[in-house]
Amino acid sequence: MAGALALLAGCGSKPPAPDWQMNAHDGLQRYVSNFMSGSDRAAAAEFARARAELASTGQAGLAARAELTRCAAFVASLVLDPCDGFEPLRVDAPAAERAYADYLAGRLAPGQAALLPPQHRAVAQAAAGAAEVQAIADPLSRLVAAGVLFRSGRASPELLALASDTASAQGWRRPLLAWLGVQAMRAEQAGATDEAQRLRRRMALAEGR
Repeated sequence: MAGALALLAGCGSKPPAPDWQMNAHDGLQRYVSNFMSGSDRAAAAEFARARAELASTGQAGLAARAELTRCAAFVASLVLDPCDGFEPLRVDAPAAERAYADYLAGRLAPGQAALLPPQHRAVAQAAAGAAEVQAIADPLSRLVAAGVLFRSGRASPELLALASDTASAQGWRRPLLAWLGVQAMRAEQAGATDEAQRLRRRMALAEGR
C-alpha cells in the first residue's frame, strides 16, 4: 500500500487533463479517421461531440482548432470548400489559427509562415514542391500540405503520386480516390490512355467495385 501511494503521489505531481480536453482530442482523432475512410455519418457525430466539448470552455481559439481540423481534412481530400465553420470565430481566434486558416485557403500573407505549425512552414514558401511535402513525417499533415499546393496550382505529377501513395499507405479511401482521380484526369488529358485506365482500376478497387 505504501508503494502504491508513493506512485500515486508521483503521478499526481502533474494535474490530470480535464475531461473536456481528453474527450475533444479523442473525438477529433475519431473524426479524422472516419472522414478519411468515407464514413460521413460517424465522422459528423464525432465532430459534433468534440466541437461541443471545446465550446464548453468558452474559448474561441479552441473551437477554432476544431473547425480547422475539419477544414484540414477537407483540404487533404481535395474538398476545397470555404472553411465556413472557422470564419465566425476568426475575429476572436489567435493569430496562429488565423494564419493556418489562410494557409489552408491558399492565401497566406507574406510574413505569416512563422505562425504555422513547424511542418508546414517550408511548404508555405513560394518555391515549395513535392520535396518539401515529402519531408513531412506525419501522413495527415503531408496530405494537407499537398492539398494546399494543389489549391495554389502547384501540384506536379510527383506531388500527385506522393499524395496518392500517402493515402494508400494509411488506407484512407476518401483522399486516395480524390488524388487518384486527379492523376487519372491528367493522364487522360495527356493522351496516356493505358495509365488512365490503370488509375481508374485502382479507384474501382478502392471503392469496392
